[in-house]
Amino acid sequence: MNSAIPTEPSAHAPARSTTSRWAVVLMAGAMLIFVFAATKGCTNSAGKTKSNKLQVLATTAMVGDVIKAVGGDQIEVTVLLGPGVDPHLYKTTRDDVAQIIDADVVFYSGLMLEGKMSDTLAKVGKSKPVIAVTEDLEQDKLLSDSEQSGHADPHVWFDVELWSLTADKVATVLGEELPDYQGTFQANSEKYQAELQLLAEDAKAALATIPEDQRILITSHDAFGYLGRAYGIDVMGVQGISTDSEAGLQRINELVDLIVEKKVPAVFVETSVNGKSIQALIDGANSRGHSVTIGGELFSDAAGEEGTYEGTYLGMIDHNVTLITRALGGEAPENGLRGKLSMDADTTNESSNAPN
Repeated sequence: MNSAIPTEPSAHAPARSTTSRWAVVLMAGAMLIFVFAATKGCTNSAGKTKSNKLQVLATTAMVGDVIKAVGGDQIEVTVLLGPGVDPHLYKTTRDDVAQIIDADVVFYSGLMLEGKMSDTLAKVGKSKPVIAVTEDLEQDKLLSDSEQSGHADPHVWFDVELWSLTADKVATVLGEELPDYQGTFQANSEKYQAELQLLAEDAKAALATIPEDQRILITSHDAFGYLGRAYGIDVMGVQGISTDSEAGLQRINELVDLIVEKKVPAVFVETSVNGKSIQALIDGANSRGHSVTIGGELFSDAAGEEGTYEGTYLGMIDHNVTLITRALGGEAPENGLRGKLSMDADTTNESSNAPN
């Protein structure tokens, strides 16, 4: 701008008056103020352009999918925690706090899943809607967590029918924020719940093909209790319900005894949990003459890569059910329950979380 407003007259041009020069400066300043005012309301603290739609933030992909299904085109959704991120241990960064503050509404899973984020969510909740999608679920439908007195097992999404009920909470909150679309949100909620009902039925049918004596699911941490209860699978984890707990030698020995006694064919790693404890089970069983393999890598506290089928709630459930069914001796469709799986069940244990 300075080069366009010379402070000294050119040797080849007539001199400008001081008044003329100041008029140009003032006009340029006015233009800058106008541009700033026009763009200030369309950017967040991270400098990203955002629309005039209701800005909604979800902590996890599972929560985000419910919101997207219910909110549709009337909202814009941002998911805070990406693939492979463990919400049990995650600590909010300065950028995360900025995103939480910038959002019009914040939804989180609740039941202490986002344990280390709780203080931040509570503080922001004093000035805007910050809602746990599980808060209206009936207590008698929740599994208890013996490790954390007063807190239920937070991994509700593995009971697909139970998780579908969170859509009602989302529809209610969004309807309060955008009253003109209350009917739309309710209709979207009902449609999504019907879709999840079909998914639950397909998952149950696939898992039922596993021979009864092989319906034992052993994973890195105890995240699959709701799946076990809903679909008739015995579920055990090396670590407890929270990955904040330690995998003790006694627990590993107990699981090795079970694997050998029941001749369990496969154990599973998880995308968001280190798989070293699973290798200890494999080594222990091998030392006692029983060969057990890694059945694949399951999505537990996080979904797959954004933009993929496995990055959606339906996709992560489809992926998990397909892998578990095949590895434990059952039968599942080649490309999953919906024919959309892109991840090969035989190669998923190549993740960085799989034991070497």
